Amino acid sequence: MEQPPGFVAQGESGLVCRLRRSLYGLKQSPRAWFSRFSSVVQEFGMLRSTADHSVFYHNSLGQCIYLVVYVDDIVITGSDQDGIQKLKQHLFTHFQTKDLGKLKYFLGIEIAQSSSGVVLQRKYALDILEETGMLDCKPVDTPMDPNVKLVPGQGEPLGDPGRYRRLVGKLNYLTITRPDISFPVSVVSQFLQSPCDSHWDAVIRILRYIKSTPGQGVLYENRGHTQVVGYTDADWAGSPTDRRSTSGYCVFIGGNLISWKSKKQDVVARSSAEAEYRAMALATCELIWLRHLLQELRFGKDEQMKLICDNQAALHIASNPVFMKGPSILKLTVISLERRSHQDVLLQVLSIQMIN
Repeated sequence: MEQPPGFVAQGESGLVCRLRRSLYGLKQSPRAWFSRFSSVVQEFGMLRSTADHSVFYHNSLGQCIYLVVYVDDIVITGSDQDGIQKLKQHLFTHFQTKDLGKLKYFLGIEIAQSSSGVVLQRKYALDILEETGMLDCKPVDTPMDPNVKLVPGQGEPLGDPGRYRRLVGKLNYLTITRPDISFPVSVVSQFLQSPCDSHWDAVIRILRYIKSTPGQGVLYENRGHTQVVGYTDADWAGSPTDRRSTSGYCVFIGGNLISWKSKKQDVVARSSAEAEYRAMALATCELIWLRHLLQELRFGKDEQMKLICDNQAALHIASNPVFMKGPSILKLTVISLERRSHQDVLLQVLSIQMIN
């Protein structure tokens, strides 16, 4: 590192300092810390996941230990209670750590454990309402007005756009436990550069919806199976500004929701079938990554995953892409999805009937 201003050694201004220990605020410090932590954990016999480098696992004689780390926050779980205690002692000997006991809060997320399952719920939502002064606001039943289409430059520019950006960032983090607001948050996130009062009103409506459902969360319980099922959908040309479509999917393991996403597509789809198929391709990438992670953790049975879509044209393309005619980029998507589906023999594409 360069010599700090005011502490340059006399006659040695061209020299640099050799860093013996990583310090906070330096670019090398996160990498040095994680390298040190990984080596200590792997000395114990844990293996680092190649699908997610923040996950470590150990399987022996039917017993398992899982460790998840985020900077210096660590969560340990598994069926080997003796091994977990030994792992804790191993960490105590190398780091100044504190055992907080049973998991209740993690990165602002409230975890409620009971005999019926685990619930991720409302603490962060209440914190946002308190910070914005919306605890006493009038609640609404929907997070977004379906009759309102937001566009750039709609209304007067905000005097403090930083406040809008900070609030939208907090709502983005809240989507970790609230999939019901993923789409409206993705919409208001498109106007961070120059937000207007109409965009601010849309954000306030999301807060009013959260006020009506502060106790909602995600429940994880043992349903007796580990089948992986993905659902996918898309709206065709839903954006009023560039006519791009929005992809959406959700993935369940054993009937428990574990992954979801709502994202605008990169290109303009020329048909609803193309928009739906791009959404299927996005969900397939998530299923492939999830399959690799579950195989490493030896979780569940190695059985075929299911991807469910409600568009018959997209289903026909997925079952027989030879008949696909269209832009080259879509052909590449079709070929990619087809190869991934048959190479790993992991994907079964099914249809679902929409009932009004």
